[in-house]
Amino acid sequence: MTYRRAVIPALVGALLITLLLWWAGASTQGLQLRGATSVFDAQSVSELRRWLAPWSYDPPTGLLSDGPAGAGTGGDTGGLSGGSQYAGLYSTGMQIRFVAVFVFFLAGALFLIRRIPPTQGRTPATVLALWAWGPVAGTLAVTVSAPWLIASRGHGSYRVLPQLAIVIASSGPVVVFAALVSALLTVFVARATAKGEDPLPRQSVPPRDARLAASAGTAVIALSLVALSYESVAAWIQTSFGGGGLLSEPGDLLREWLLLGGWTRPATTPLGDWLLYRAVDVLMLAVVWWALRLLPGLLTRTTVPTMAVGAVCATVLGLLVSQVLYTAVGANVDVWGPVYLFSRLGEGVPAALTFGSVAGLVAFATLRLAGVVTRASSPSDGTG
Repeated sequence: MTYRRAVIPALVGALLITLLLWWAGASTQGLQLRGATSVFDAQSVSELRRWLAPWSYDPPTGLLSDGPAGAGTGGDTGGLSGGSQYAGLYSTGMQIRFVAVFVFFLAGALFLIRRIPPTQGRTPATVLALWAWGPVAGTLAVTVSAPWLIASRGHGSYRVLPQLAIVIASSGPVVVFAALVSALLTVFVARATAKGEDPLPRQSVPPRDARLAASAGTAVIALSLVALSYESVAAWIQTSFGGGGLLSEPGDLLREWLLLGGWTRPATTPLGDWLLYRAVDVLMLAVVWWALRLLPGLLTRTTVPTMAVGAVCATVLGLLVSQVLYTAVGANVDVWGPVYLFSRLGEGVPAALTFGSVAGLVAFATLRLAGVVTRASSPSDGTG
């Protein structure tokens, strides 16, 4: 699909996800009304506030009145002035966040629509890829805007890296739902704009080489999910790297970008439950393997960027499947409320971005060594 045809659905999708997140953030005010607890239980209201807080444009309570340390409080005009400056930082950070989520989703959607156009049986794959890209765009947006949000709290020089890790992990389940709606509309518009264009044929990849590349890429994902996410290894990652000054305590940040999950021996839980959770992990790896197995044949052109982005989407898709199943087998709805069923959605996306990119590179290298890339890549896909 040409850039001219792909840019329209990409713009529509980027605009929709940005508006949905803005609307979700504005809805936090409604959860503060007395009637909210009559519609949802108290636990659900609290959980919804946590979901929406990263996208709320209103400064946190107390930000306007609290100045920096030593600036004064109460009727001290210096404290009020300092508080206004911190509120300005928060507003700037949120502006950057919404612009960033628009730009990142637009860039990813444009790339994916061109390389996995919703034609020739590719439509389901395009929807899933765009849906998986949404949480990635949200994570990148909160990461870019994090310095302003941290500084707006008035103690930006204290434990910067742990604070950064908390912000990066805060995009929340709301992005997953907004991305699903945006992906569906984006593909609908893309199919309309693709009418009249000559469809590119699907690539023919030898099954043996496709399976080998998928296995190599999945092994990279398993390194994070199985080896690094093991309790003792994860604890070592979090506590063994020291530092000084603003860059002290990088452990929390490393966990965000390196660990796709967390597990321990069955000694702390019944064996049956432990095996059930491990089966969910195996299912996640199976989803990733299946997606990587199909990816080379879905792409209009197999290159390093396409395999890297495609593998990131495959990893995020596997995460979403595993998170839904984890909640289904372990959540107590009667205690936590129905909203808690989706509370884990969107976790682990930074690590999926890290290891998904590496998995894509490994899969591409495997295909290249097998000589598949040279045979399968299209010499031209149209750039008009």
